[in-house]
Amino acid sequence: QIQLVESGGGLVQAGASLRLSCGAPGGLYGAYTMGWFRQAPGQEREFLAAISWNGDSTYYAESLEGRFTISREGVRNKVYLQMNNLKPEDTGVYYCAADRHQLSVKTSYYLTGWGDYWGQGTQVTVAS
Repeated sequence: QIQLVESGGGLVQAGASLRLSCGAPGGLYGAYTMGWFRQAPGQEREFLAAISWNGDSTYYAESLEGRFTISREGVRNKVYLQMNNLKPEDTGVYYCAADRHQLSVKTSYYLTGWGDYWGQGTQVTVAS
């Protein structure tokens, strides 16, 4: 069973930046769309961003207001989430996921059974 591992979370002050990383220790080979999600305390998991298997296309939740950037490297399907100007409402557990289907530009698509492989999450806490 392939397990994704996220890293880079932590406690920061509002306005700071963080860069999250995600990969599979043994490698994840194949044409996977990669995505980032967030779950705040007491709330449903929400979609944040996705990137196509070759990195040519990205899609973001409108609520991010351009503060986050998703990127990826190589055939090992390692993915990053650069988060700038963090706000207290960005606090939550951040998850990455990989899916064999092509990138979609509909947020609802990512909220209904998307993701063949998931990580355990990394905590991000933004203090005001």
